Amino acid sequence: MAKEIKKIGVMTSGGDAPGMNAAIRSVVRTCAYHNIECIGIYRGYDGVIEGDYKPMNARSVKGIINKGGTILKSARSDVFRTVEGRKKAYNNLSKAGIDALVTIGGDGTFTGALIFSKEFNFPVIGIPGTIDNDIYGTSHTLGFDTALNTVVEAIDKIRDTASSHNRLFFIEVMGRDAGHIALNTGVGAGAEEILIPEEDLGLDRLLESLKRSKQSGKTSSIVVVAEGDKIGKNVFELRDYVEEHMSYYDVRVSVLGHIQRGGSPSCFDRVLASRMGVKAVESLLKGKSNYMVGLLNNKMELTPLKQAIKGKSTINLELLRVSDIMTT
Repeated sequence: MAKEIKKIGVMTSGGDAPGMNAAIRSVVRTCAYHNIECIGIYRGYDGVIEGDYKPMNARSVKGIINKGGTILKSARSDVFRTVEGRKKAYNNLSKAGIDALVTIGGDGTFTGALIFSKEFNFPVIGIPGTIDNDIYGTSHTLGFDTALNTVVEAIDKIRDTASSHNRLFFIEVMGRDAGHIALNTGVGAGAEEILIPEEDLGLDRLLESLKRSKQSGKTSSIVVVAEGDKIGKNVFELRDYVEEHMSYYDVRVSVLGHIQRGGSPSCFDRVLASRMGVKAVESLLKGKSNYMVGLLNNKMELTPLKQAIKGKSTINLELLRVSDIMTT
């Protein structure tokens, strides 16, 4: 029989993402709605281990739905990877009377939550928060939509410079293992080429594509590159290769980096975070554990944490075809 949940802890872990604060707000206010105590845990699993806890109520989270980052801070914990660290975490949670956890983060966060839950029979529910959108079991992770808007705005500005000087720009976006950001922003910003880890374009094909663009009358080009793309060792090697074989191009590189993680979350991410927070708390109250909440067919669904961790998000093949047609 599932134990009664009277106090829920909420934490953020791993890389920050826009919408995390909105998710924290949703968890806290859903707890208040159901007359459940809510405890904010600072600095991820390090905070769990060290007992860095603070009681939160509906007023604690006022004015944060529009803020990027996370008010609970975030960190990656090496200590939590040890049995001793997890034991100390459990003792501190028990001492504080915390009955369950809502963990907001990515696959590393979920892996830690799953191991901890199985070792100590401790209820956990995960909320996917990562701009890469590389978690199985949800069409959108928190922060993905905001990151897309940030990147498209940046590319639009870079295109102004590219067209003014007849330049070719390689724009590197985040996505070490997944090309969701690159593919969506490349289509949305009208890029001439999109390079993603899932599709090995190859250097020769890249050159042919750029030559066709030049022959069609284009005087400037934008190539969006996911940081995990396998064509070259890095985006600067791509630049050197193109300069060597296409000397008529003035080639520039722009690495957008961590600006993609920051900023006020989009309306979509705020609404998604609110829905996920409600689903997470109410799932725990129904006795559910070791699940991740996700958006599937515009409904809040539960995916086992093990499946969310081991499953692989897939690239949108229709969007890939659209990108091919649009770059004709």
